[in-house]
Amino acid sequence: MLSRTVLRAGLPVVAGALVIAGCSSSKSSGGSSGKPTYTIAFQGPLTGPNAQLGINIDWGLKLAVKQANDKGDLPFTLAVKEADDQGDPSKGPTAAQQLIGDSSVVGVVGPTFSGATKAAEPLFTQAGLASVSASATNTSLTDPANGFKTFFRIVPPDSAQGTSAADYLVKKLGAKTVYLIDDKSDYGVGLAGNIKAQLAADGATVVTDSVAAGTNDYSAVATKVANSGAQALYYAGYYADAAPLAKSLKQTSYAGKMMSDDGTNDPKFVQLAGAAAEGWQFTCPCLSAAASTDQAAKDFVSAYTKLANQPPGTYSPEGFDTANTIISVMKSIGKDVTRAKVVDGLRTVDYKGLTKEIKFQPNGEVTEKGIFVYEVKNGQIAELGTVDKLISG
Repeated sequence: MLSRTVLRAGLPVVAGALVIAGCSSSKSSGGSSGKPTYTIAFQGPLTGPNAQLGINIDWGLKLAVKQANDKGDLPFTLAVKEADDQGDPSKGPTAAQQLIGDSSVVGVVGPTFSGATKAAEPLFTQAGLASVSASATNTSLTDPANGFKTFFRIVPPDSAQGTSAADYLVKKLGAKTVYLIDDKSDYGVGLAGNIKAQLAADGATVVTDSVAAGTNDYSAVATKVANSGAQALYYAGYYADAAPLAKSLKQTSYAGKMMSDDGTNDPKFVQLAGAAAEGWQFTCPCLSAAASTDQAAKDFVSAYTKLANQPPGTYSPEGFDTANTIISVMKSIGKDVTRAKVVDGLRTVDYKGLTKEIKFQPNGEVTEKGIFVYEVKNGQIAELGTVDKLISG
């Protein structure tokens, strides 16, 4: 994603207390403790128009590392290293190389966006370095033909989200005609393609459109949506562009349902769209820890908010779970952690996280798949439930 405005709100303000400088070897002395120091890295957007989605995950990683170090029972010390790719595919390889070149890095949380992931994975595979994404959902990423042998993700693919989104639009919202817009990114195009196929299977009429991310004026496409007669709109893209689209729709006569995806499901959308955000719904392969009554989730929200000085957002719990999955593998290895051992450990891991039980299929796909629906109500994003339950309820 190319940057229009640089978003820095929520960037690490206590990073110096958490991030240990990258070591020159994968097994440093660890100072007076005598323990080796290993690094779990983050790759994703920390600046750029959709940076909040990366920042959410990065703080989840930092919390997991802090808690693991504070517990004191590790045979090593953990450090964090960040590589900002701005969610831009063209910057993905450079960010990946920064991490690969640091031999202390034994695992990566990320990349965050599908396009940057696709661009970076050949390098991670070549280096034998595991990358575990908390958010990259493009279906093709786990296609064995790609040869991404060290890639894993803890979220279901767009084929799952697309099918669920289409079913929800038709079977729950009653839409017979859907106006489907993608942002021309790998993520948006892939998700829209999956939604379109299932909408057709469900008997709905689909009107398709593409508007490149970074477009300044959405009035023309908003007018087309209003004149289309569609009962529902689905935008496949990110919040930085969904927000001006929402504002433009607010200025038209359009009265249908408005829906988007995990790339938009963030308080930043509400902040940017203002009153135009009200009533928008989102599908997301993500769980809201804030909406959970589980004590572990409550503890996570409290600890995350204290550390990050902001509440968890979309994919914060998944970032936390991804980091803890890698840490659990490292703990099973013991003191002598290598990149190859981490990759092998992830292939057989079974970790019970906040969001799901994390086990991977041979292609790196997570086994558990659940798609949730959220809605903006009174300026806040509220969880409605899973698609399956909402349709059957």
